[in-house]
Amino acid sequence: MYKRLACLFLLIQVVYYSVAQNEPHRPQFHFSPNKHWMNDPNGMVYYKGTYHLFFQHYPDGTTWGPMHWGHATSTDLVHWTEQPIALYPDNLGYIFSGSVVVDKDNTSGLGKSGVSPLVAIFTHHNPDLEKQKSDKYQYQSLAYSIDEGKTWKKYESNPVLPNPGITDFRDPKVRWYEPQQKWIMSLATKDRITFYSSPNLKNWTKESEFGQDAGSHGGVWECPDLFPLTANGKTAWVLLVSINPGGPNEGSATQYFIGDFDGKTFKPYSKETKWIDYGTDNYAGVTIANTNERTLFLGWMSNWLYGEKVPTSPWRSAMTVPRELGLTQIKKEWFLTSVPVKELNVLKGESISLKKENIKGGRPFTSKLKNESGLFKLDVSAQNTNDFSIVLANDRGNEVIIGYEKASNVYYIDRTHSGQTNFREGFGKRYTAPRLSADQIISLTLIVDVASVELFADNGLTVMTGIFFPEQPMSQLYIKSAKGIFIENLLYTKLKPSVTQPVKN
Repeated sequence: MYKRLACLFLLIQVVYYSVAQNEPHRPQFHFSPNKHWMNDPNGMVYYKGTYHLFFQHYPDGTTWGPMHWGHATSTDLVHWTEQPIALYPDNLGYIFSGSVVVDKDNTSGLGKSGVSPLVAIFTHHNPDLEKQKSDKYQYQSLAYSIDEGKTWKKYESNPVLPNPGITDFRDPKVRWYEPQQKWIMSLATKDRITFYSSPNLKNWTKESEFGQDAGSHGGVWECPDLFPLTANGKTAWVLLVSINPGGPNEGSATQYFIGDFDGKTFKPYSKETKWIDYGTDNYAGVTIANTNERTLFLGWMSNWLYGEKVPTSPWRSAMTVPRELGLTQIKKEWFLTSVPVKELNVLKGESISLKKENIKGGRPFTSKLKNESGLFKLDVSAQNTNDFSIVLANDRGNEVIIGYEKASNVYYIDRTHSGQTNFREGFGKRYTAPRLSADQIISLTLIVDVASVELFADNGLTVMTGIFFPEQPMSQLYIKSAKGIFIENLLYTKLKPSVTQPVKN
């Protein structure tokens, strides 16, 4: 057994060395496709011990093209195996975003011999109708699997929801609504979300619309998701809506609303704009179906401003780390929180800690614990007294700065000198997010991979995700504060790589 474990560790090290030399910006514990283009996560579902991640994929290039559904699987949300492509374009069009449900009672009739089907509900995008200037080139279709997601067959009577004449009519996210024994579809329809219901996933009835006069409208609404969360004995419904452009720091981003849903109408407690992530690189994220009490979320870790231009090859794009969502209340107002999933603990390596200590000026934190890979998790809590920054650096002079500015009460990520930035004007700059918590203790968690940082502040109340492209690994870490801060607790933990396994044939 020990010999096998030693061989496995050696294999991981060899894979990491090869990737580091030939693909210097390849994420080491975020999912990325082995080759070619990826964007939105699709159809995420947990079934019989396996997490399925489908994703928008163009298998013939590293920029957007005719969309397929790529496919990857994991038993722990950390170690992923890329599978053969699940859905290919056909005479009805490209395979755009959608969702997968476990039809446990076989309401669709697509199951066989007592086997509950997995049913994919997705948007067909017809490029021929689009070229003809038709407003009906997107419509909703089904595919199903009766072998636990290994192979998929398209429903013979597609589409199941024709387009009524809306140019942007896409991204169905479907869930079962138990009180009324029906399926609910949240669909992006240009500048709003339209809700449909069905008893069988095949016949759909319009229920209501939401959003024309709520939230941010800097771009087209996309990739909705509607789900319940419970906190302090109260259950509320959360509606996610991605928007491009119009994000708080330019380009793509995902807003959310919290309110009530009665099977027909969504009524928000507030129509103001709130963001699940204030960073530039978390888009089109939705939740994983069939996870029981946990609500797990994953997003595309890029931005349409530069997603096709980032300096990576032979692949483009990665997903965020999986996150667990929750609700919290501040002065009678509800907010969504997100924190890294506990499954990431399997990546933990050596660590160093610090307690009850003042830091003034700068303090290096990697001299005692060398970390050439630059992969780490940092948990820190400090008294809310002065400005401070956490600096990722290397010997080439590259820096990514994550910090807190007291006067404006904001967190920020500054990638001005982060390495390669010239592929898009404005990539290398400072981005901010408001601090929503009023606690006197600031608590931060950073998750850092080869080319990304994810900031979870105040127990996930303020979140920022940013990608960057250094000239060599960010193996150095400093904490700086000109006026000084008091560290209550600090834990720096090295993380081990978990590279996506090649496609299984």
